[in-house]
Amino acid sequence: MRISVYIPLAVAAVLAVVGPALARRLHPRTATWALTGAALVAAGGWIGALALLASTLFGQIPQVAFLGAWSIRVLRAEDPVARAVGAACAAALLCATATLGTACWRHGRVLMAAFKECRRMPGSDELAVIDAARVEAFALPGAPGSPGRVVVSTGMLQVLDSSEREALLAHERAHLRGHHHFLLLALRLAAAACPLLYPLAREGAFCVERWADEDAATAVGDRAVIGRAVAVAALAAAGNQHRAGMLAATGGPVPRRVRALFAPPPPPRRMPLVVITALVALCCVSLVDATQDATTLFGGAHHAFSMAHARFHARHDLPHHTAAGLVRTDRA
Repeated sequence: MRISVYIPLAVAAVLAVVGPALARRLHPRTATWALTGAALVAAGGWIGALALLASTLFGQIPQVAFLGAWSIRVLRAEDPVARAVGAACAAALLCATATLGTACWRHGRVLMAAFKECRRMPGSDELAVIDAARVEAFALPGAPGSPGRVVVSTGMLQVLDSSEREALLAHERAHLRGHHHFLLLALRLAAAACPLLYPLAREGAFCVERWADEDAATAVGDRAVIGRAVAVAALAAAGNQHRAGMLAATGGPVPRRVRALFAPPPPPRRMPLVVITALVALCCVSLVDATQDATTLFGGAHHAFSMAHARFHARHDLPHHTAAGLVRTDRA
């Protein structure tokens, strides 16, 4: 197989290193979408490349070769992938599949629990106030076709003044409006499939909070109020255990968020987005090329098997479907 099969693996590693730094130079909304898209493509490229490399090892198993009707000899001659590399890729693919399946099950259950809790919340308005001394505020996603809810405890309302309450509610509404729960879910699943992408998922979660901060600042018209509300709410909620599947106003590295809010709004930049897009495009193109190469490789092996099969018939005057002895001959 050509070198292109290794490029998606390298792209995932490069994105893990440079992706967070590039995202910090973009507007949070743009950074969130860029990181989510890049993570999904890189995870798909990672699994695809591992599958292609592992297939060269599985293709040389006699039983598999017989069922697929291709020549083991041709695969060994034309494919430069070492058996150790193929075995390592097969093990990595198995781990990625198991991890992704487990993550889908776990996050799916959490999301369904959030849908049920959203339906159980009192009242019918978007805002649900719960009578609790616990200091918390979070956004609950609604099931498809139903709106989500902004949940705030009376304990949280008591520690904020009127302007800070408005800021906090604007932040949580931004989470619901932007469907941030599902973007976070995509980032987490991509990182489960490819562990190299955990830095992208972590930075993407921070960008989601910054996106909600910026939208709230636009709605309220005062960045300093948002920064003050985030700081006060985080201090008051210190020690609270974050509930999985819910976006809280106190999420993410709070000092970084407060510093960003007391600074001017992030200016629009194109170069970081161009770099991320170029890496994503390189991953896609190289995976397509590697897939075509693998198709050609197995196609040639199948052709060689068919030709040898025909010669075997001609020499022994056997029925056309008899090929068990040919596989043993082909292995030599």
